[in-house]
Amino acid sequence: MLAATTDELASSLDRLGDPPVVGIDVERADSDRYWRRPALIQLGVDGAVVLADPIAPLDLAPLHAFVHDRTVVLHAMDNDIAPLASVGIHPAHIEDTAVAATILGLPTGLETLLDQLLDIRFDGNKQRMQRADWSRRPLTEAMLEYAAADVADLPRLWRVMHDDLVRTARRGWYEQERDAVRKQPPLEERRAWTRLRGLGRLDRRAQTRAHALWHARETLARDTDTAPNRIVNDRVLLDLAAAPVDDVGGLRRAGVRRQAARAFGPQLLRALRDGQDASPVRSRGRRFDDRDRALVDDLRARRSMIAQELSLDPGVLCPNRALEHAVATRPATVEALRAALDLRPWQWALLADAFSEALATADAGTSDTDRDHT
Repeated sequence: MLAATTDELASSLDRLGDPPVVGIDVERADSDRYWRRPALIQLGVDGAVVLADPIAPLDLAPLHAFVHDRTVVLHAMDNDIAPLASVGIHPAHIEDTAVAATILGLPTGLETLLDQLLDIRFDGNKQRMQRADWSRRPLTEAMLEYAAADVADLPRLWRVMHDDLVRTARRGWYEQERDAVRKQPPLEERRAWTRLRGLGRLDRRAQTRAHALWHARETLARDTDTAPNRIVNDRVLLDLAAAPVDDVGGLRRAGVRRQAARAFGPQLLRALRDGQDASPVRSRGRRFDDRDRALVDDLRARRSMIAQELSLDPGVLCPNRALEHAVATRPATVEALRAALDLRPWQWALLADAFSEALATADAGTSDTDRDHT
């Protein structure tokens, strides 16, 4: 049953008893919005489930009190922490089965983990349920069953994965990753204009316009609680930066939706003019030379070999972005390389020797080249 009143919620929580570990999941209905918020909150304790309706006029304080001092198991906490916080729910002790899966070298999908580790299979069409409108009321029986299945066995799944982390001596690795994920700022604060795909194909003047457009879009999105791509999607934003227009009709011809052009057109056009007049943005970094490319390739190869031995995804051991950023700083020492990589201690402990050797090899090659030119 969906708890839609404070009394119903309190009664449902009482029926759960006093479990030390609870699973939580969130269904959202905010794809058109900037800020993430829950449309349904599910609690699971070994098959027993409570479904709370955050859209209904009920007090969620009992739910916060219930979970606050217990161990809460989430799957991919980065998707759920901010929506839960938006309605006043702040778990103090969190475990994450998706993070545990990455450290154990397992698939990270919840369905696959439940199948492989607990022999539990979902019924129904998951993709259809993910596209469902969770803000509508009443929720269908199929939606409620799907929501319950997502959380019912999370505590049991965590116990199995915890035992595997201990058995493989990876519990410490997991804790570092879990804590790093939890300490991240919310997704809304991690957006960056430099992550626009295709930005590198623009010249510096066009990048300056893209910079101005992106910041205008971000401000509009925050102020109106509108998803950024509902204002202007990334592709159109870059097209406008490359070929600026000067009226709302030009925005429409470039691909801005009619409603967005009408509501946000003046601000977007002002951003284009401001970007045209602004000083060009600084280059995002120097171009790689042959030595840089060779070092990146060497680091990747060494990382992949170690990851394969540990049955880990190479990106879990060290992301490509971190490798490329570190090489771009031209680290002269092992200490400088470590600082530029900004890895967790467990990652560096596994990679230190191989990466130090790669850096020494690259430096020796540079020295030989320099001597050849003298």
